[in-house]
Amino acid sequence: MNWSIFKGLLNGANKYSTAFGRIWLSLVFIFRVLVYLVTAERVWSDDHKDFDCNTHQPGCSNVCFDEFFPVSHVRLWALQLILVTCPSLLVVMHVAYREVQEKRHREAHGENSGRLYLNPGKKRGGLWWTYVCSLVFKASVDIAFLYVFHSLYPKYILPPVVKCHADPCPNIVDCFISKPSEKNIFTLFMVATAAICILLNLVELIYLVSKRCHECLAARKARAMYTGHHPHGTTSSCKQDDLLSGDLIFLGSDSHPPLLPDRPRDHVKKTIL
Repeated sequence: MNWSIFKGLLNGANKYSTAFGRIWLSLVFIFRVLVYLVTAERVWSDDHKDFDCNTHQPGCSNVCFDEFFPVSHVRLWALQLILVTCPSLLVVMHVAYREVQEKRHREAHGENSGRLYLNPGKKRGGLWWTYVCSLVFKASVDIAFLYVFHSLYPKYILPPVVKCHADPCPNIVDCFISKPSEKNIFTLFMVATAAICILLNLVELIYLVSKRCHECLAARKARAMYTGHHPHGTTSSCKQDDLLSGDLIFLGSDSHPPLLPDRPRDHVKKTIL
């Protein structure tokens, strides 16, 4: 599998991520993708060939291998990495969609007609929800795969010898796993990095939600101060409150917002004065 394609696409997500998101991307590529490509695939390349059972019954070794290894570690990790990195691509696509909309608007109405988005890459409105949902999805995928690994291999440990009594084995046979210690080391390493990624996603999610709550409280405070000075000229729209913070925030959808001047702070000051 050519992971360089994913690397090139996800590099664009760096500039739209927080500090926690950049750490998460670095951790995924350095400690998960590179380890997977350089070592994990080679360690598990001979797992079926070197899976030996103390019987010469035809088909017994294959049946026992399938019973103990219903899904290969390598394929599970590949699927996990694909599902974990896809939400970051959705964030990049959402930003690209905003930039296209902004470009079409300027071409249709001219350069001095105002802007749809003050900063298409800033996490506001629909992009904020896309980013938050991507964090929840990534953490959920890692948690789900950790549960699957624990269900298939208790405590994430591979024993050196397994007992098998599946048909067509004549009786209970002993089967020996190739390089169990080395495989256990890499399995625990991948589990630990997945747990750290889950922690980073949760910390980033808490950071974004708390920051958004702080912005809403600041906007309400600004509205209250404005109401005290202009009791007959206020509006209750939360969207206008966000203009006081210098940016446009729409949490409901990513539909076209009202056109804004190039410098909204000056516009607000002139309106207040």
